[in-house]
Amino acid sequence: MKTRREWMMFALAAAAAPSLARAGSDKLSLTDEQWRKRLTAAQYSVLRREGTERPFSSPLLNEHRAGVFACAGCELPLFSSKTKFDSGTGWPSFWAPLDGAVEQVSDSSYGMARTAVACSRCEGHLGHVFDDGPKPTGLRYCMNGVALSFAPSAA
Repeated sequence: MKTRREWMMFALAAAAAPSLARAGSDKLSLTDEQWRKRLTAAQYSVLRREGTERPFSSPLLNEHRAGVFACAGCELPLFSSKTKFDSGTGWPSFWAPLDGAVEQVSDSSYGMARTAVACSRCEGHLGHVFDDGPKPTGLRYCMNGVALSFAPSAA
């Protein structure tokens, strides 16, 4: 797991040389200007600046259909609806991500020790993971709905 400082240093290096930062990989590397054009202001705030949406503000909080939740920045599938649960926190919550979909980053902002969750393709900030979730993992991936998109499964 990268520390917050390591993550920021990597992001700064990638921004300085976006064409070289992830050459030969399936990572998505865009300039800040390209991200601003691609995302809404709210998505940009969360995904690229580690913002947080207001609790209970996301329509995805009440999304209960079968399907897949993906990164709003790059559309990488992140969570199955089968792992979604109502945490009562006001943000879409899941007890497990899809294999290889997310990365965890140490986050000591606001004087708290937390673990941030980022998309493994575009490194967009999604939310945080906590150890107070349901079985079988005991984890709660507390995600910003604005950082996600939803694709229902075909019937």
